[in-house]
Amino acid sequence: MQTWIKIDKNSDFSIYNLPFGVYSMENKNKRIGIAIGDLILNLEAIYKLGVFDELNFHSNVFVSNYLNDFISLGKKTTVKAREIVQKELCNMSSVLRNDKSIFIKQKDVTMHMPVKIGDYTDFYSSIEHATNIGTMFRDPKNALLPNWRHLPVGYHGRASSIILSGQDINRPKGQVMLNDNAAPSFQESKRVDFELEMGFIIGKSTDLGESVSTHEAEDFIFGKVLFNDWSARDIQKWEYIPLGPFLAKSFASSISPWVVTLEALEPFKTTGPKQEPKVLPHLETKGAKNYDINLEVLIKPDKETEKTVSRSNFKFMYWNMCQQLAHHTSNGCNMNVGDMMASGTISGQDADSYGSMLELSWAGSKPVNLNNGDSRKFIKDNDTVIMRGYCQKGSIRVGFGEVKTKLLKSL
Repeated sequence: MQTWIKIDKNSDFSIYNLPFGVYSMENKNKRIGIAIGDLILNLEAIYKLGVFDELNFHSNVFVSNYLNDFISLGKKTTVKAREIVQKELCNMSSVLRNDKSIFIKQKDVTMHMPVKIGDYTDFYSSIEHATNIGTMFRDPKNALLPNWRHLPVGYHGRASSIILSGQDINRPKGQVMLNDNAAPSFQESKRVDFELEMGFIIGKSTDLGESVSTHEAEDFIFGKVLFNDWSARDIQKWEYIPLGPFLAKSFASSISPWVVTLEALEPFKTTGPKQEPKVLPHLETKGAKNYDINLEVLIKPDKETEKTVSRSNFKFMYWNMCQQLAHHTSNGCNMNVGDMMASGTISGQDADSYGSMLELSWAGSKPVNLNNGDSRKFIKDNDTVIMRGYCQKGSIRVGFGEVKTKLLKSL
């Protein structure tokens, strides 16, 4: 595929990608656009040029605070709209070539939350991550709990504290049980951590009582983003029994601004790890359901250069998105457009592919080296955590940009 737009070969936003996002310019309303190279294509403007005339929807969906209304048009429409844009950007005679005002430089806009998130669920689906945690805090010989290989473990998280890349957060406070103390203390967390995850966005609503099969699941997923599930490990250790994470997670989760569609990721499908024992029938899948997405985590201390601390890949996930969604709805739980599901920490088998500081520093026993002789066991005040992700097959590159968040001191 050749486009008449000049794009750097290493750009995440190639002609093969065309992710959707919400942006605004100074003193103007939010609008929906598509990223191409270092530019944004104003979809309302090209609607007025007639390129979407064959589709039956109003331009108002492109002048919106969120992608929800556009997503609600259904995949038949949203996939076609993306294909039309892709075709026009490759057509040397396209009407788009004659109107430079429809393109805006990404550096000149403010990005916003891409979707209005009604509900958010976080899973725990990397066998390497779950094994590492179980080895650290339980019995190394029985690191996985009995249910782990039978279902995608998850919990309902806090949608209101999911924020966009670039927004700073403050170190959380909470109850912590210090070693040898008889009672907990209320204090700022000393063990703030990142979790390398990916999120997927629900693109089709279901009714209460309705279930989504693994075979149907991809039709209910609009696209994916990078996801940093911030965690306060010392707070989590004290509070999580018996009902799981609460305040240790709900203080913030960060996502990248551009939503990469499943259609753009199709060339990068791959098979996941072998699941043993055999899963129950409602969780069985056929064909490749994982995605070969290269992931990287970097830490940038204040006034210092960034350092890569982890390189992982989404293909390592034991439980795939189709199984996660099928399990989530197997009891009749209803889904809404814009709901967010997070993968759980994405860790590989090698120590440098672990997806959290808890694992990389092995619960603080092995400092992680940064630049200039600096090191970390967990995230310090004024550190910025950056996550990046991309797929590559020959000359075809599809990327997610980055999710970037700075941790400030406690309020």
